[in-house]
Amino acid sequence: MKPAAFLALVCACFALAQPARGAIDVGLADNTMLGSADGGASFLAIMNDVGLRELRMPVRWDPARPSRIEHEAQIRALLPIAAVRGVNVALSVQGTNAGAFTSTAVASGQFTAFIRKLAKTFPSVRDVIIGNEPNQPFFWQPQYDASARNVSGAAYEALLADSYDALKEVDPGINVIGLGLSSRGNDDPGASGNVSTSPVVFLEGVGAAYRASGRTRPLMDELAYHPYPRRDTDSLTEGFLWPNAGVTNLGRIKQAVWDAFHGTAQPTFEDGLRLRLDEVGWQVAVPGTVLGSYFGAETVKPTTESQQAAIYASLVRYAACDPSVTTLLFFGLRDEPNLSRWQAGLMRADGTPRPSFRAVQEVLAKTAGRCAGTMRTWHHSTAVDDASARFPRARRLPSRIRSWSFVASAGENASFEAGIYRLRHGRRHARKPSEDGLIEANVARVVRFPNRRLAPGKYVYSIRFRADANTQRTTRKTSRPFVIFRAR
Repeated sequence: MKPAAFLALVCACFALAQPARGAIDVGLADNTMLGSADGGASFLAIMNDVGLRELRMPVRWDPARPSRIEHEAQIRALLPIAAVRGVNVALSVQGTNAGAFTSTAVASGQFTAFIRKLAKTFPSVRDVIIGNEPNQPFFWQPQYDASARNVSGAAYEALLADSYDALKEVDPGINVIGLGLSSRGNDDPGASGNVSTSPVVFLEGVGAAYRASGRTRPLMDELAYHPYPRRDTDSLTEGFLWPNAGVTNLGRIKQAVWDAFHGTAQPTFEDGLRLRLDEVGWQVAVPGTVLGSYFGAETVKPTTESQQAAIYASLVRYAACDPSVTTLLFFGLRDEPNLSRWQAGLMRADGTPRPSFRAVQEVLAKTAGRCAGTMRTWHHSTAVDDASARFPRARRLPSRIRSWSFVASAGENASFEAGIYRLRHGRRHARKPSEDGLIEANVARVVRFPNRRLAPGKYVYSIRFRADANTQRTTRKTSRPFVIFRAR
C-alpha cells in the first residue's frame, strides 16, 4: 500500500472510532501485548470487540541508563497498529525503583532530558503521565524526612513542573498528566509498613510546594487517579473515609485540588482541569472450572465474577456522568496466572471472557461512553466537611453549675475555637469560658470548658471549625439559647 493511501486509511479508521462529543474514553492499563508475534494486533482487536478506545502503557525510566527508552522498538511497532484500530495510546512514565527520582542530585535533570527524548521519539503520542502513585512507598521514596515531615509531595511537584515545561517545549499540544495517585495512604511516618501518604494530604503538599515556588505556569493539563476500592468485596458505592477517596469520593479529590491550587496558574476542576481514572479494578475469585490455568494461593478476599460484571458496567455509567472525567481504564485485560498477583481482568488467564467482558461491551454498545442519565455537578466548598456539634439539651440551668461541655466532630481534620457567649438584645456578646484545639477527622471529641460559674442571663454555645487543608474554609455551629437562673 502506498504511504498516502495508508495514511488515509489510518485517518478514516481513527475518525470512525472516535467517541461522540461528550463521551469518555474507556480502555485498559496494560502492556502485555508488547513483544507479541503480531505486534499487539490481536490484543487491539479484542479491545475493538469490547469497544475500548484507550490504552495506557508504562515506560520505566532507569537512572542507571537515563537515556534508554524501555521497549522502544515494540512501542514504535504498536503505535501505527493502534492508530488503525482507533485506540489512543498514553504513556505512563515511571521510575524503575522507588528512589529513581530522588536518590541522586542529577536525577531530575536526567529525567527531564529523557522526557524530551520520549516526546520526540513518539510524536504521535499526545498523552504523557508523569510518575505513578507517588504517594505510595513502592513507587516513591522517601515519603517523610527524619523529622516526620512529608516530603514526597514537594519532591514530586518539582519533577512534574520540570516535566511539564520540557514536554510543552517539544510540543505545546502534548497533554501533560499528573500524579496518578493511589486511592489510599496512612499518613503515618512511624508505621511498621507501607509508610504512605493519603491522596488528600499529598495534594496539599504538592499545592504548598507549588505556591512556595512562585511558579506562574500550570503543572498539568489533567490529573490521573486510581480509585480502587478498600476491599475487593466492596460495592461501587462503598467509599473511604477522609483523607482517602474511592470512586464515590471523587468530590473529595476535587476539593483537595481546589484547596491546593485555587487562585494560582494551575487550573482546578472548575476552570479546566480534567480527571483521568486511569487504573481501577476489582479482583475476582477464579471459578473451579478454570483453576488449572492458575497457580499459587490467593492473598485477598475477592469478589464474584457476577459482582465484578455489575460493578464494571455501573462504573462506566457513573464515570460518564461526571463532566470532569475524560477516561476510565481497567487494570489489565487478562488475569495473571499467579493467584498471589492480579486477577481483575475482563478475561481469565486461559483467555476466556468473564461476565465483565460482556457487561462492559454491552454498556459501551448502548452508550458509546456518553452519560445515559443526568450529569453530576460539583462546586467547591467554603465550609468544613461534615462539621457538627451536639450541644446539651437543657434550656434552664441554675447558676451553681460550673461544668460546661459539648461534643464536636468533623469529616476532615480541623482546628476549632469554641466559647459560651452571653446574649444581649438577641446578639452574641462577650465570650465567657473558651477553648480551642484540634479535631481528628471522623473522631468525636468533647469540648470541655474551664470550670466557672456563669452569671444569670441568656447564653449560647458556639464553635467555629477551620479546615486544616485550607484555613479559609470555616463552619460555625451555635446552640439554641439557654438560661442561667439564680439558684436559691
